[in-house]
Amino acid sequence: MRPTDSAAASRFVPGVTAGASLDQVASDRMVEVCDLVKTFGKIRALDGVTFFAERGTVLGLLGPNGAGKSTLVRILTTLVRPDSGVARVAGLDVVADGQRLRSLIGLTGQSAAVDELLTGRENLELVGLWYHLPRREYRRRAQEILELLALGDAADRLVKTYSGGMRRRLDIGASMIADPPVLCLDEPTTGLDPRSRNELWRLVRERVGSGATVLLTTQYMEEAEHLADRIVVIDKGAVIADGTADQLKSRTGGATLEARVTKPSDLERAVAVLGDLSPTPPRSDVEQRQVSIPAGEGTDLLLDAGRRFQEARIPLDDLGLRRPTPDEVFLSLTAQPRGDAAPSSAEVTP
Repeated sequence: MRPTDSAAASRFVPGVTAGASLDQVASDRMVEVCDLVKTFGKIRALDGVTFFAERGTVLGLLGPNGAGKSTLVRILTTLVRPDSGVARVAGLDVVADGQRLRSLIGLTGQSAAVDELLTGRENLELVGLWYHLPRREYRRRAQEILELLALGDAADRLVKTYSGGMRRRLDIGASMIADPPVLCLDEPTTGLDPRSRNELWRLVRERVGSGATVLLTTQYMEEAEHLADRIVVIDKGAVIADGTADQLKSRTGGATLEARVTKPSDLERAVAVLGDLSPTPPRSDVEQRQVSIPAGEGTDLLLDAGRRFQEARIPLDDLGLRRPTPDEVFLSLTAQPRGDAAPSSAEVTP
């Protein structure tokens, strides 16, 4: 029994023999994208996208639905040709060197591309066969991956009996069967429960620890913050931000110092105390008995405020630094309108 054509197409485009190691790839920039453009009819799915990912790191591609993330992944994995611009993976051009490049890439799409009528072991061994691995090698690798994914006990069960989380882990395992130096994960945790999601996060960290480079697309700032060394934010086909999680958070205004007074009658005095510590006028909330000011990275400001409230004899229920939540950062970064939305892979068929 063989996987369906759709599963095969989303997993692997047959190329050359696998087995190229990280040592064979000279450049420290394992993914390089410069001014990439792709249109579908009147829709500009990618509009001059530029970024890079270094060897042995996780690059998070963060953006809402329709941002162009999946289109970008399909270009980097040689499934779609760009209209213009340059994209290189492991030092190879995705257009000119596509045949050679395919053996260096592992791809996990948005839905699990596994065959329900095969066992977990048979799925992995079949993918190893597609990569032209020797029989002994793909059997050894399949067993290793099954153990790594905590699927050893279910290895010889039909995949149709697997849970969603088990299928997703098997799907990622299939993309690792040839030990590729570059792994592309397109929204791998969508729809998973917290335990399955944490297991996948662990797997990604282990893969990077072995020296691989991971390109992770996600709609969740929390996931990007947890896994990515750098985050590239894409919205409507364009890069709108690039940096570490802390750098992106700082763009939303950084931390806020918040004080909640015990007595409503002390609110005006609390405003005066914090007003002396900030060039920005304090914000007050009468209902919450709360006063706040921008704090940057202000641990010293927190200590200073605590001393001043003590000196003013203003009792507090709470005093602390509040940092932007992942959702607040994401919404802040993607709030600016930019013309027509780029389609997701489900919205267009190249």
